[in-house]
Parts: sequence; structure tokens; C-alpha cells
Amino acid sequence: MVTLNRIYTRTGDDGVTRLATGEPARKDSSRVEAYGGVDETNACIGLARLHTAGDAVLDGMLARIQNDLFDLGADLATPDRGKPVEWEPLRILQSQVDRLEAEIDRLNGELSDLTSFVLPGGTPAAAALHQARTVCRRAERVCVALAAQPDEPVGAAAIKYLNRLSDLLFVAARWANDKGAGDVLWVPGGSR
Repeated sequence: MVTLNRIYTRTGDDGVTRLATGEPARKDSSRVEAYGGVDETNACIGLARLHTAGDAVLDGMLARIQNDLFDLGADLATPDRGKPVEWEPLRILQSQVDRLEAEIDRLNGELSDLTSFVLPGGTPAAAALHQARTVCRRAERVCVALAAQPDEPVGAAAIKYLNRLSDLLFVAARWANDKGAGDVLWVPGGSR
């Protein structure tokens, strides 16, 4: 259990924070940027949930995902450097990726056929879910860049999770747009 009695510690005033392993990291490091992007994604989903409270299916999925994103942040904040730690590090598992795929299939199975690219918009829930999707894609790009750096391990399931999550958020946005009937479609060259 986490207990936070004091919110400010002043320990990061010099631009350095500590990872879960205790090792120092600059606040502008790729690793801190990666778990910060996951946190931004989570915040966007929280805003989207203001508009999905009446949809038990979608809101239940989003609630589970928010918890998963905290798990993912913990995963990224605890890099596997090959040294033992005093606890079992929390890692994203393939089963969490598999659950996202099953949820995508469940939602997508009820959507109308897609005949064009979808513009972000429609209902407030759909617009917020599209925003969450784009923030998730950015977090994924940062994690991929982090994993490409020497000595900066990122679990394969963590990157897969973000990739599937952005897909789920796209499908969820369509679901929130009357199961696709209310999608705002791109009309190529339509504003010329």
C-alpha cells in the first residue's frame, strides 16, 4: 500500500527524480518521459470517463485500463538492469494485452462498417477518446524510442499494450459515436 502524507518533498527541485529502483534520473530523461506519457494517457482516459459513466460496458473497460496504466508506469519506472531488487517488480503481462484484444473484438463486432477515415469528434465521449488515442500513440512512440536506446530495457508486453490500447481507444470512440453511426468521416479534398 502506498501512503502519501506529504505531497511536496523538494527533492526534485534540481531537475532530478528517482526511479522505483532508487537510481537517479533527470526529469527530462527518456524513461521519465515514457512513464509521463503513460500518465498523460491515463489522465485523458479519466476525462473521457466523465462522458462514459452511463455506458457500463465501455466505462468498465476504461476503469480497468486506468489501473493497467498505473501498472505500466510502475513497469517503466523499474527498469530491469539485471540487478536484484527487494520486491517483485510489477510488469505488464501478455494476458493484459490479450484482454485488450478481446475487448477490441467485442466492441468492434457491434460497429457499423468503416467507409472512410474517421475525424476526431462526434459525441463528447468520442472526442475525448480520440484525444486519449493520440496521446497514447505519442506515449507508444516515446517507449519505442526508449527501448531502442542501449541499456534502457522496456518489456515487449509494455509496448504491445500501448499499441493495442490506442486501437481500443479508436474502437471505443466509434462505439461512443452511436456504434459508428455518428462518426465524423473524412472527405478527401472536401474543403477545397
